[in-house]
Amino acid sequence: MLSINSLNQYYGSSHTLHDVSLCVEPGTCSVVMGRNGVGKSTLMQCIMGLVPVKSGTVTLADTDISHLPSEVRASTGIGYVPQGRQIFPLLSVEENLRIGLRARSDASQRIPELVFELFPVLHQMLNRRGGDLSGGQQQQLAIARALVTQPDILLLDEPTEGIQPNVVHEIGNIIKRLNQEIGLTVLLVEQKLPFARQVGDIFAIMDRGKVVATGNMPTLGEDLIRQYLTV
Repeated sequence: MLSINSLNQYYGSSHTLHDVSLCVEPGTCSVVMGRNGVGKSTLMQCIMGLVPVKSGTVTLADTDISHLPSEVRASTGIGYVPQGRQIFPLLSVEENLRIGLRARSDASQRIPELVFELFPVLHQMLNRRGGDLSGGQQQQLAIARALVTQPDILLLDEPTEGIQPNVVHEIGNIIKRLNQEIGLTVLLVEQKLPFARQVGDIFAIMDRGKVVATGNMPTLGEDLIRQYLTV
């Protein structure tokens, strides 16, 4: 589904990603983990074309998208929920969702019913400004905006950041439903270990810009947790 091969990225003279390789198989939920500042969000931004890479490739369904503009990558089947949500606070919920529709490859202007089935609160708040929603509701809106494109793979960067516990649990259930019932491939960055275990099939741990360990989630042992994940 998604393959990252020998990716290198720099901020000025700082080498932030070192030969990062990662394969996300169709139908899986993969979780990129690691402490703050190890390159997790940078990796997601490189996949989306939001920051340039020095070398390496990003391949989606056997198509090299490494040099495509970010807006074109969105129309190739990637839904992206950035860290911090980045909704449009002065636009209504409906307007935020319709902006997402611009990335659809079929040019449809209809918001899929699945969005309101997953997030009924958004249907109730269609005319409310995005900035007036709670943090948890804004996160739901950000995920819904990515889903209106009907992507083949969904990328989420720290979806639980700053969210109240009851909404974190709800978002976890929605990710599991999207992945297990609908078959949507998911790649997410997450620091909360219980949440990662709840939703993930596969883990990839990053440290100092490198992928240092990967495996099936049940194999994530205390030695790796102590070495790379505890603060």
